[in-house]
Amino acid sequence: MGTTDVLVIGGGPAGLATAIAARLKGLRVVVVDSRIPPLDKPCGEGLLPEAVESLSCLGICLDSVCALPFVGIRFSDEHSSSVAKFASRTAFGMRRTALHATLVARAAELGVTLRWGARVSDLSFCGAFIDGGFLRCSWIVGADGQHSAVREFARLGGRRPHRFRFGFRRHYAVAPWSDIVEVHWAEKSQLIVTPISPGEICVTLFSSDSRLRIDRALDRFPAVAEHLRNLTPTSTETGAITSLSRARAVARRNIALVGDASCTVDGIAGQGLSLAFRQALALADALAAGDLSAYVSAHRRLTRVPIRMSRLLLLMNASVALRSRILRVFARHPALFSKMISIHIGQPAPVEARGLLGVGWRALRT
Repeated sequence: MGTTDVLVIGGGPAGLATAIAARLKGLRVVVVDSRIPPLDKPCGEGLLPEAVESLSCLGICLDSVCALPFVGIRFSDEHSSSVAKFASRTAFGMRRTALHATLVARAAELGVTLRWGARVSDLSFCGAFIDGGFLRCSWIVGADGQHSAVREFARLGGRRPHRFRFGFRRHYAVAPWSDIVEVHWAEKSQLIVTPISPGEICVTLFSSDSRLRIDRALDRFPAVAEHLRNLTPTSTETGAITSLSRARAVARRNIALVGDASCTVDGIAGQGLSLAFRQALALADALAAGDLSAYVSAHRRLTRVPIRMSRLLLLMNASVALRSRILRVFARHPALFSKMISIHIGQPAPVEARGLLGVGWRALRT
């Protein structure tokens, strides 16, 4: 079947971003996925500034033609509301299938070999059997999600998830009523509204209750329910499990993990794609240098703040009293909320991860 420099197993956003970044370094890349595009996954469909900037490094420049800009994030519950703007940084709402198609087109443009509908039947450190033929490679990248077969083969293991939750997503044909992403909080659940086009929004529910669906959950979020009254959804409701977990290690010999195969953050943080794209860029640098230890260090640094942010938000989700108190403090002290969101979106000014915890403790003590 031949040889390649890099074999990427998994053709989702993380795998395609890694393939694009490696190709930009001059490496030959093959991407294999048993699925056929367009590939979709239930998510909030918001691309935070870090994700937008990483896509730009891959040669993908988003604009208002293909996506809808949003300018900040709002946290609110039945008593309080706080808004933080992104200043000069850009964020976009974009259908997941449209994002995937854009990544596929960019990979094809650069000469990445894309093998859709192909199955990996056996794996070794020298390469893989793909549809019965053996492809030899120098590097293998596992971008095959939370239940990664590559991670299992390389014995990189996984830590027990901190907590499972459930996410459900649906779209509505309505003009966005806001130019920000709204995060509405209720008892152990959140409803996120993301503007994704001039005539469409994405509504995502996160909950600890696997039986709770968006229609029934709207009773907990009357402000959103009023906007959606009498509207017919433009997509079926789809769901997925979300969790906070990470692999025991992200590299061994010539194998590396990226995206959800290496680490997952709860969907409420909205940082999954940002994290995957930044990992992809760091991994490509390491592959080009022939040294995965650099990626191991970069991965540890990149995941530190997203993991701490997820833990803080999950703590707010677990306690109604704590969540209410923190949101009231943010409403009274907007600068405090803005500082937390700045850390959340990767403000260019250097901020240590412990600063995030400092914001949380200050909110609790105020």
